[in-house]
Amino acid sequence: MPFNDTDSSGRKLDLRTLSHDRLVALVTELGQPTFRAKQVEDWVWKKHVTSFDEMTNVPAALRAQLAEHCTLGGTSELVRQISADGSRKYLLSYEDGTRAECVGMPTRNKLAVCISSQAGCRMGCVFCATGQGGFSRSLTSTEIYDQVVHVSEDFQTRASSVVMMGQGEPFNNYDEVLKALRMLNSSDGLGIGARHLTVSTCGIIPMIRRFSKEPEQFTLAVSLHSAVQATRNVLMPGVKKYSLAHLHEVMGEYVEATGRRPTYEYALIGGVNDTKPELDALCDFCRGTLSHVNLIQLNDLEGSKLKPSTDEKAEMFVRRLAQVGVEATVRNSRGNDIDAACGQLSQRHNADL
Repeated sequence: MPFNDTDSSGRKLDLRTLSHDRLVALVTELGQPTFRAKQVEDWVWKKHVTSFDEMTNVPAALRAQLAEHCTLGGTSELVRQISADGSRKYLLSYEDGTRAECVGMPTRNKLAVCISSQAGCRMGCVFCATGQGGFSRSLTSTEIYDQVVHVSEDFQTRASSVVMMGQGEPFNNYDEVLKALRMLNSSDGLGIGARHLTVSTCGIIPMIRRFSKEPEQFTLAVSLHSAVQATRNVLMPGVKKYSLAHLHEVMGEYVEATGRRPTYEYALIGGVNDTKPELDALCDFCRGTLSHVNLIQLNDLEGSKLKPSTDEKAEMFVRRLAQVGVEATVRNSRGNDIDAACGQLSQRHNADL
């Protein structure tokens, strides 16, 4: 069967979307020995070249043929901002003009990277800039992977961990997200340990169940933000159809299937989900389960009436959860001064205004 070198829109294929077998098929069709496929893969995945001309141990004729049939995708940096805490936020653009943001967060000799799975988001969470900004499209596995490469190269250091907590709902782009995680984890990719790769979901129950059956030990975080159904429905309208009772049940299945401890993300919003009834409900939801609660002071969004809770309330949550046997920590939000903290990512930037 002849190799099809265009996608459904008639554009050249991104070479990095090809499986090893498909790349072998292309190299063979171009009259080259099969070992050339592995050489090309090494240049793409280990050396992150942006031009076929950089593949110096690949014959010039093959390089020219590959350039004729494929592209190497990649990103262009539109804006980079640097926070006082050393974090850096990037607005990246892909070949079709789609934009997404990612953040690099250095700590001593380690680099954590927060990446996006979609350009925009359909979930509509009222405390999140991405959710308020609408949805463009899902990102491909290579576009997700490229964010980590871009940040790592800018810091000139290897990424030690990745959190998929940027723009988008990862489980609404499940297949591409899993491909990206496996590329990040692979020794042929960035070689990041599975337990250092975290996916955050609003609580798409069928996909949580599917995720629990994956063979890798990827980490799961769930954006909870309230254990009171009525409050959660208002804060997170995109998951109203998935009840907290059902979420509690599937998280129990997840722990039983994987033996891993999930994290619940909880943004403390003054007067909304930081009250005693809300705390009681959170304790009841987590009591007797293997879980960790990550408390986050709500980050300000322009034009929003929602305001962060107090440090005293956050410490009260930590103490009460500890009393029911649940470990909780208050997360130090990074990059708040450049709108790079939790809930602040969007596809727009001051340069666009």
